[in-house]
Amino acid sequence: MTTQPSSLAKQLNGYRLTTAEILYHLPDHPTLLQSYVWQEYDIAPDYPMLDKFLKFWRRELEGRLHSVRVASVGLIRAAEWRHAGFVQHLH
Repeated sequence: MTTQPSSLAKQLNGYRLTTAEILYHLPDHPTLLQSYVWQEYDIAPDYPMLDKFLKFWRRELEGRLHSVRVASVGLIRAAEWRHAGFVQHLH
């Protein structure tokens, strides 16, 4: 049995939380578009997980793809550090 890496382990290895909005044509009504939201940890800018999913979609599903809009963000990043402009002590 293989275990999947945790989301933290993926992030430490360069994965980013990736969301794709997929618009596709309904098979029975090709003039209508339907929206599907896909979310997974993936590696920018090649997005191999999303690419694998879209290849599956084209091969196995009837809804022809119209467009895919992708957004991703790295959740783990260097801590922000700011110098305090004012310090006050209360007794």
